Amino acid sequence: MAYEHLLVKVDGRVATLTLNRPERMNALNPTLETELAEALEAAGRDDAIGAVVLTGAGRAFCSGADVQAMSGGKDAASGAAGYGNASAEEIRRGFSRAQRLILGIQRLEKPVIGMINGAAVGAGFDMACACDMRVGSTNARFMAAYIRVGLFPGFGGTWLYARALGLPKAAELLFTGDFLEAEEAHKLGFLNKLVPPEKLEEATMEVARKIANGPPIAMRLAKLQLYKGLEMDLETAMQVAAAFETITLTSEDHKEGAAAFREKRPAKFKGR
Repeated sequence: MAYEHLLVKVDGRVATLTLNRPERMNALNPTLETELAEALEAAGRDDAIGAVVLTGAGRAFCSGADVQAMSGGKDAASGAAGYGNASAEEIRRGFSRAQRLILGIQRLEKPVIGMINGAAVGAGFDMACACDMRVGSTNARFMAAYIRVGLFPGFGGTWLYARALGLPKAAELLFTGDFLEAEEAHKLGFLNKLVPPEKLEEATMEVARKIANGPPIAMRLAKLQLYKGLEMDLETAMQVAAAFETITLTSEDHKEGAAAFREKRPAKFKGR
């Protein structure tokens, strides 16, 4: 499917979704939010895809929501008036697109890897936090910009930052609006890998291919419990783990994995 502001490339079992508004540093407008949510949902339905990479075209990952639209200007891409001309209820309902996008990343039954090529600011930072993993270049930097313009993180940042970075660092970034630079983000574990810009795609795809070729059932259940488990007590989590492990122990993928291990060959998982 062709999109206006989103590029989709499938290489083997990895789908790469590239925000493609480089002239606006990939700022999110209604069209791009909807296209990205639709592409994530399509990837979820495609059994041939095992992992998704999310990145931005040009020098930024995503500069956040389109400031021109938010300040009341005309969004040329969507034809919609900005928030300055909307009622409070229209604005609230408009965040359904943000919810569909962020929840779409987390609910996708396949790992989502953020390939952070540059600045991730505001909603772009929220989106990077929503990814399961992040590989960043030394050009990557992050900022919860909302406080600088008197706003609240409407894309789920207060929930996401604390879980991705820890409460004290999340509070610092939320309250100051300061940048988090790539090296510190790596030290904090927010970036799983930090590489030079020219190595970013290679390093990200190496991780993505390894994950994409894993067992789909075990991967799906692991991601589900990774997030749902945050809201569970240990006893409940252990009960869920017993049920999920029973599913994987009785799967064909487990039999194939065990056979491949014995035979010292790569496993060929089929999601059964």
